[in-house]
Amino acid sequence: MHLTPKTALLMSLPPLLWAGNAVLGRMAVGSVPPLTLNAMRWLLAFLLLLPLGWRVLRTPRELLARWRHLLLLGTLGVGLYNALQYLALVSSTPINVTIIAASMPVWMLAVGALCYGVRPRRNQMAGAVLSLTGVTLVIARGELASLSRLQFVAGDLYIVVAIIGWSFYSWMLAHPPAHLRGEGRPLLRETPTAAPRGWNWAEMLLVQVLAGLAFAGGAAALEQAAGASPIRWSGWVLAMLAFVAIGPSLIAYRCWSLGVALAGPTAASFFNNLTPVFAALLSAALLGEPPRPYHAGAFALIVAGIVVSSRR
Repeated sequence: MHLTPKTALLMSLPPLLWAGNAVLGRMAVGSVPPLTLNAMRWLLAFLLLLPLGWRVLRTPRELLARWRHLLLLGTLGVGLYNALQYLALVSSTPINVTIIAASMPVWMLAVGALCYGVRPRRNQMAGAVLSLTGVTLVIARGELASLSRLQFVAGDLYIVVAIIGWSFYSWMLAHPPAHLRGEGRPLLRETPTAAPRGWNWAEMLLVQVLAGLAFAGGAAALEQAAGASPIRWSGWVLAMLAFVAIGPSLIAYRCWSLGVALAGPTAASFFNNLTPVFAALLSAALLGEPPRPYHAGAFALIVAGIVVSSRR
């Protein structure tokens, strides 16, 4: 991969937006139940996306012919990942959640090697070591002795499962089956006389969100049936819902999809390691605490990992 400014920007924006999502998800604890928050987020994202991608719903035959793959794609990337993240934030912190998520390059390399026959290169392994060293620096808050006092909770396990699912989702985006590419790709006509064309990004994302909503809605219904606390509506809750539906959902997913297409899932996963740094900075800003020197050191190591891993 040749790292261009455009590619770097495309893959840096999702970690920033997802860091904001993690911080707000933690702040929403007590105001909105986590699984209900996930369902509301994606329902709103679906409604916002509908004016751009509604045409795909006019071709149910194309959807039904590919329903298994599309359902799995939506469940892994929309339903499961985000539900587990919000659930993790009930007992864990945004920094912990995003730090654990920074193990993504390891899982991405493993999924690529085991399921797609893509062997990791030495520079990718070296980049993973550099990036994870930067993450460790954030965990230790600049003091290695503090690692022995680090405690993990149930939420940390949830995010590990979420990251493994996201790794499969990213590889599925990069390596679509024959019925989603080339001559086998799904087609639609904008008008009866227009030439058929393939699905655009909004239509593809709309299908994923629709499939993910089946999982998210079912999980939210179970949560409410189990006696979840009611939503405490306020202006802040409405603003938070608007942000998570637009930024971490529509904008971040579009940029991530483009980044994966341009650079591949493994390279994109290294950029994900910027998320804990952004989360630490956002958490510090909301708490009124200035960034620490180790944040700069971690950022430098993570960027070094990205540069090393992207070299041919």
